[in-house]
Parts: sequence; structure tokens; C-alpha cells
Amino acid sequence: MADYTAFDVAHLANVELLTPKFEESLWFFKDLLAMREVTRVGDSAYLRCWDEYQQYTIKLTASDAAGVGRTSFRAASPEALERRVAAIDGAGLGEGWVEGEVGTGRTFLFRDPDGHEMGIYYDTERYVASDEDRPALKNQASAYPGRGVNARRLDHINFLAKDVEANGEFIAAALGGRESERIKLDNGKLAAWWFHFSLKSYDVVYSDDWTKHGNRLHHIAFAPDTREDILKGADIFLENGIHIESGPHKHAINQTFFLYVWEPGGNRIEFANAGARLLLDPDQPVVEWSEEERKKGQAWGMKTIETFHTHGTPIV
Repeated sequence: MADYTAFDVAHLANVELLTPKFEESLWFFKDLLAMREVTRVGDSAYLRCWDEYQQYTIKLTASDAAGVGRTSFRAASPEALERRVAAIDGAGLGEGWVEGEVGTGRTFLFRDPDGHEMGIYYDTERYVASDEDRPALKNQASAYPGRGVNARRLDHINFLAKDVEANGEFIAAALGGRESERIKLDNGKLAAWWFHFSLKSYDVVYSDDWTKHGNRLHHIAFAPDTREDILKGADIFLENGIHIESGPHKHAINQTFFLYVWEPGGNRIEFANAGARLLLDPDQPVVEWSEEERKKGQAWGMKTIETFHTHGTPIV
């Protein structure tokens, strides 16, 4: 893997989620996660978490099937953007420049080796709170909702991949992602690979897609403030008929406290990051887990549920 001394990608910026049940999915994000609808364009609603500094977090788009549309990253500077565009073009996966969406500037489109649509930009408009959601504290983007799961920000995305190695190598070379942890099977292949763009332990994950379909989503994750938010979230989802797939529990990998649910459109949503590691060591060694070690399950012994390996969107 390349040895990068700085991060050219600042963070995962926003994700387009596709849903065949638009109104139900919109209810999930607005009412249960306390996200605010910023605007509506065509068949898409733009939603933001309460402490995101940008205009939107999720673009929710009506579609025939669930899944992921464009995933966008914000570069750390105009110069970093140009470096990353050159690297992406060098990999032969660039698709060209387009105008940005809802407060984001000129965006360079590309795809990873698996076919997932992606974009990278630098220029952005910061969210300015209205009187309705003006915060009491000037160092947060908008008022604390005090209801639902209180999703504070987008945390990470986990893609399903036909070839984990090819996609991980692309993230490292084209976007400058650093690997933090990985699972190596007895046959020498990687079952999953975690990458980060900052001091948090992961932003992008690739997991093996047993269907080998390509361009599928495993899950996106939101970060609430505490474990208690996640525990409260489990009760909220129970009362509202949302399928709870796994958790609350603690991951062994990267030590996140987690809860997985399926939103009404079928996409897997995680609530995580409470207790996750920060990678302050610039020479942090990569943590590799063996197939035998992963058979032990999660941190406190709960076995990984079977659907975690079989469910992805679109369903094939």
C-alpha cells in the first residue's frame, strides 16, 4: 500500500440512497432519525443530519429497487481535488466534471472497479440555520432535535464488492485512503477491508459480495452521540415496526457499538461510532483478522447473524 503523509480526502460527504418505498423511507429518516428535509428536486428529497456543516447528508431517490446511487467525497483543498482527479483518471475510471448538487460545487464523477458511482468536489456551501432551528450553542450547525435517534452525522459506507482487493487498492491509490483493519480468509483472499481518510478509524469499507453481482450496498452508518442514543433507538424502531437485524452490541473490528436495522425501502442502516477508535499514530499498523478469529463473533461473543452476509441492496 502507498505511504501517504497527508489526507487529500477530508471525509465522506453525502450518499444517494435508492428506495422503492419513497414515502415510507422519507418518514424513517425524518421522523425516526430526526433529519431535516432541505429541499425536493424531482424524485429526490435532500436530507441533513442536525450537526452536518453542509447543506445535505442523504439524497433519497425514488427507484424501482433499493440500493446506492452516487457516493460523494469532499477533498481537503482545491489542490487535493486536482491530485485526486489525476489519480482517478490515471486508473482509467474517471467520467468527467458535472455541476454539483444542492450547495456542492463542481464535482468530478467516477466509478470504483465494482461500478459504484462516486463523485469528489471541494467547493461547498455551509448550512445556515433558520430561526426555526437555530442552535443555542454557536459551535453546532443547527439545534439539537431532542427526538428520535438524533443522528448527528453520516459516519461511513460499506459497499458490497465482487473483488474486495481491487476496490480497496483503488481507494488507496485513487483517493489516498489508508487501511485500518482487514479480514483475511484461509485461502488468502480478503473478505472485508476498512479504509479511513482522517483520524477516525474508517470511512469506507468493502465486503465480499457472495452474489458477485456488482454495484451493491451493504449499509450506510450514522453516528449518534452515545451508546444510550443507540439503545433508545432500538426501542424506537421496535415501537415503529422497523426490522432490527442485529445488535445493540459491540464490534470486535474497530470496536464500534452498533445497531443494524432495515429502513422501509430495504437498505441496511447502521447506528455506530460510540466508542470507536481514533488512529492518532501516523505509523499505525494494519490490524488483520483471521477467518478463525472472526468465527468467534463480535466483541462480547454474539455470533454474526447470517443475513449480515447475505442481505444487500439491490436484492438479487
